[in-house]
Amino acid sequence: MSQLPSLRLDSRHVNQQFTRRSPLDSAQFLYGEVAQRMLQRLSYIRIAPTDILDAGCGAAHALEPLRFRFPQLRYIGLDANASLLETARQRYAARPGFWQKLRNKPTPELQFLQADMAASGLPPESLDLVWSNMALHWHPEPHNVLAEWRRTLRPGALVMFSCLGPGSLPEIRQAIAQADLQTAAPEFVDMHDLGDLLLQNGFSDPVMDQELLTLTYRTAEKLLDDLRIMGGNPSTDRRASLPGRRWRERLLAALESQRHMDGTIHLTLELAYGHAWRTAAHRNTASGETRISISSIGGRRKTGGE
Repeated sequence: MSQLPSLRLDSRHVNQQFTRRSPLDSAQFLYGEVAQRMLQRLSYIRIAPTDILDAGCGAAHALEPLRFRFPQLRYIGLDANASLLETARQRYAARPGFWQKLRNKPTPELQFLQADMAASGLPPESLDLVWSNMALHWHPEPHNVLAEWRRTLRPGALVMFSCLGPGSLPEIRQAIAQADLQTAAPEFVDMHDLGDLLLQNGFSDPVMDQELLTLTYRTAEKLLDDLRIMGGNPSTDRRASLPGRRWRERLLAALESQRHMDGTIHLTLELAYGHAWRTAAHRNTASGETRISISSIGGRRKTGGE
């Protein structure tokens, strides 16, 4: 794979849907759980980052867990959604956080930045860690996001992220087809392709793994409610008009037909986890160019004979 094409996602719809779901507290049953699993993976990696970017931070639910892990972090929360960022500012920037009160010591000032993940505007080579929990799959150009993360990371710094994989939502896809609803669920990138993209965008030693998480429901209505809470459907191939009652009833009936022996209905999510190291000074691109880290550019070191 030379380069992943743009995904069929509408960034405007992503933003609109997350504005409706702000502050995402009700979605933490999933997002918070995945963040804890990421933190467990991070605990095995020996790093002491100071400048940390939370890419796709939402309402900054990961701030306190990251601060507990790295008490002296300088936190930058980046998101494209103004409503979620305003919630984060009100919750964390206006008053001391839990860990600040517990330690009774000042903590570095927080920064919240409204920007696209692929165009942060941050200075090059200014970060020690990029952390991104369940955000990458909402961006139509993940290859550009990874390139931006490399640009802003210092040589030898770490990126760690989680996202949904293509094994997600098979029950929804089956129900859509069974009920002939003339719509489409969003598509997601395979973890192996993400690993290739990391290498192509100047990262080394990528580690990708995935797990299947099965959510169980007593009612199809609750399943659809949780699916909406998690972010909805920003696919450009989705039904153009708003679904009516009859449309929803057909979808619910198709989901009801999937009940298992124990009476529950399932929703499967493929969770992909990845981390990799930003390569050092030199990198050869696919076009044959050699790119040099700005940290390696400077005046020639003088010797005693000069």
